[in-house]
Amino acid sequence: MAESNREITSVAFLGAGGLMGLPMARNLARAGFEVRAWNRSPDKMQPLAAEGVTLCDDVRSAAEGVDVVLTMLADADVILEILDDSLTRAADGAVWLQMSTVGIDGTQRLADLAETAGVTFVDAPVLGTTAPAEAGELVVLASGGEDMRERLEPVFDAVGSRTLWVGEAGAGSRLKLVANAWVASVVEATAETVALAEGLDVDPKQFLEAVSGGALDLPYLQAKATAMIARQFDPAMKLSLAAKDTRLIDEAAADADLDLPMLRTIRHRFAEGAREHGDDDMSATYLTSTPKAG
Repeated sequence: MAESNREITSVAFLGAGGLMGLPMARNLARAGFEVRAWNRSPDKMQPLAAEGVTLCDDVRSAAEGVDVVLTMLADADVILEILDDSLTRAADGAVWLQMSTVGIDGTQRLADLAETAGVTFVDAPVLGTTAPAEAGELVVLASGGEDMRERLEPVFDAVGSRTLWVGEAGAGSRLKLVANAWVASVVEATAETVALAEGLDVDPKQFLEAVSGGALDLPYLQAKATAMIARQFDPAMKLSLAAKDTRLIDEAAADADLDLPMLRTIRHRFAEGAREHGDDDMSATYLTSTPKAG
């Protein structure tokens, strides 16, 4: 495999029109990188043109000669479908920076493709939603070769406030599943607690006041409960994607011979809600539990 320690100056951003991809690509351009953007729905990445980003009609032209191919797409199947032989068109010594949430099996399938294409694979999913993505304050869970740390630092600094290097490629995705299990658990517990309050004729704002500032309080609890009470579900993280993530978590738990009934239930609950509210924020899982009279 060809290697290079030269400075990274160009990035092909695949998935540049998503809730996360758009602000991440924008921040890379503002940090001085030459960014070429591709998105399956081209209209969604149009705002990037004003940032000096080159908008590409196809993946191959985006990847041609770049130092980094960055993927921020829905799942491994989509990534494998759109990449084709595009990785081989990147520069000699190029890096594939895989930042999507694709699970354990998906990460291995992508790593295998990287090896076949002769590019260095770095697995680096992120923690955070739209607001931290816009502010460049994501947490990057990077995993891959030690020699990649210094080289990728400017890229990670452009999109995040903190980078954790957690081991060999694949370790980042495993940690992401663990973190997402906690996020999903908090959101579903909040949804059912708010629904219980309303069903018992208790103002859910009184519940929030009761726990405020104490050991059981969380900023995320306050934010998501407030959105549920107001029925405001502008997506920071779409419920459809959260449903995909909880499926990956449940599958990983089963493969590890773990019996985690709460996470299994949340998987099915999110899938149920996503059928009708998939484009809403993940907090819209509340609508599956809310009292029918409400």
